[in-house]
Amino acid sequence: MHMSTKDEFIPPAILRGSYTQTVLASARIRAAGRNPMKEASREMIIDAGNGVRLQGFSSPQLKAYPRGLVILLHGWEGSAESTYILHSGRYFFAHGYSVFRLNFRDHGQSHHLNEGLFNGTLLDEVFNAVQKACELPGGMKTFLVGFSIGGNFALRIGRRCSEEANENISHIVAVSPVIDPGSATDAIDQSLLLRHYFLRKWRRSLLRNQELYPHLYDFSAILGLKTIRGLTDALFRRYGPFRDAEEYFRGYSIAGDALKNLSVPTTIIGARDDPAIPIRDFSGLRPGPGARLIIHEFGGHNGFLNGVFKPTWYEREALRTFAASP
Repeated sequence: MHMSTKDEFIPPAILRGSYTQTVLASARIRAAGRNPMKEASREMIIDAGNGVRLQGFSSPQLKAYPRGLVILLHGWEGSAESTYILHSGRYFFAHGYSVFRLNFRDHGQSHHLNEGLFNGTLLDEVFNAVQKACELPGGMKTFLVGFSIGGNFALRIGRRCSEEANENISHIVAVSPVIDPGSATDAIDQSLLLRHYFLRKWRRSLLRNQELYPHLYDFSAILGLKTIRGLTDALFRRYGPFRDAEEYFRGYSIAGDALKNLSVPTTIIGARDDPAIPIRDFSGLRPGPGARLIIHEFGGHNGFLNGVFKPTWYEREALRTFAASP
C-alpha cells in the first residue's frame, strides 16, 4: 500500500470544521440547479440473485461515446438521491462518463422490493448488482466510487474480484470508508448531531418496513432506544441473523489485513477530522500493493469541499485517476 499526501486538501478557513464539511456534504443546496445526469437517468430493477431485487438508475452518455462508466454507492441511510451522489454523478457525467447509481435494499424508495432488512454483510447482492451494471454499456472501463459504508462495499467488491474476476472494473475509489464498523458506530453514538441524524433516518426506514410487512416486523419495543449500537444489538437479538451487534460488526469489518488480497487498483481517501470514522481505524489497514491511502487533515465525513458549489477534492482526484487508468 502506498501512503500519499500529494496535492494535500486544504479548504478555505471558513470550511475547515469537521462538522462543516460533513453537513455540507449532504446539504441539499449543493444538488440545486439543472442536473443533466439525473435528466438522462432511467430506473432499473436489478435481479441481484436469490430473489433479491435492487433499484438502480442508469444515466448513459447518448451524444458521444462515453469515456467509461462510473458506479456510485451511497452511505448508510443515504440513497441514489443523496447530495454527494447527485453532485458527483453530475460532475462525472459532465466530463463524459456514463453514471450508474445503485440503491442498497431498504434505501431510497426501495423498501417494497425486498422483505428482508438491509445489513452491511449483504455483499453478494451488491456485488451481483455491480456486475450487472458493468455489463450495461457493453463492457467498457468501469470505475466504482463508494462513500462511507458504500466505500466499505466497494473495497470488499475489490477483494471479491480476486476470486471472481471482473475485467471491467479498472479502479475503485473509497471516500471516508467504514473500516471497523463497531468503532464507527461508537464514534457516531458519541456525536449528538450524528446520532440524532442517523437514528431519525433509521427509525423512519424501519417503520416503513413495519408498515409494508406487519406480519414480519414489530419494532415498537426497540425504536425508543437511544444509541445506534443499542438499537443494532436489540434488532439482531430479536430478528437475527446475528447473535448481537458485535458479531454483526465483525461480519463486514475490513480492518487489519482483511483487504490483503485486494486486486483492483484502489484509492482510499480519509480525513483525520472525520467525526464518523476514527483516524485510528486506518492505522492498521493493510490492503494489497495496488492500493493508495490518502489521509488529509481536513475533510470531515464524505466532505473534502473547497466551496459549496465547487467540485470536491475527491471528484477532481477521481477524474485524474480515471483518465490515467490503462
